[in-house]
Amino acid sequence: MARDIIRTEAAPQAIGTYSQAVRCDRTVYLSGQIPLDPATMQIVDGGMELRIRQVFDNLAAVCTAAGGSLADIVKLNIYLTDLAHFGLVNEVMGEYFSEPYPARAAVGVAALPRDAGVEMDAIMVLPD
Repeated sequence: MARDIIRTEAAPQAIGTYSQAVRCDRTVYLSGQIPLDPATMQIVDGGMELRIRQVFDNLAAVCTAAGGSLADIVKLNIYLTDLAHFGLVNEVMGEYFSEPYPARAAVGVAALPRDAGVEMDAIMVLPD
């Protein structure tokens, strides 16, 4: 099985011992993205909606680097420190995805790196 490490400057660089994504054949495992601005490596200012958008933008950049797009995501995991933002995630996600939507989980967590408030990871399957 071929295994390739995916890396792009268009998304935040890893802040630990992990890769932005790993491709195994046609399946790409995307590491968790928090709302870091790739240029500054700081959490974006401006509230939760902008943070959610930054996470989707970061995921999209990694998808592109792997040869796919958000439309190729088959499983999306969302982690929120406040589930009151669940509706906002749905609203913003509707702007980034169209049917058929990926399978998804949304989980409330006690904390996230850098007090991000939101983190997402995904599994993508590239077209033939």
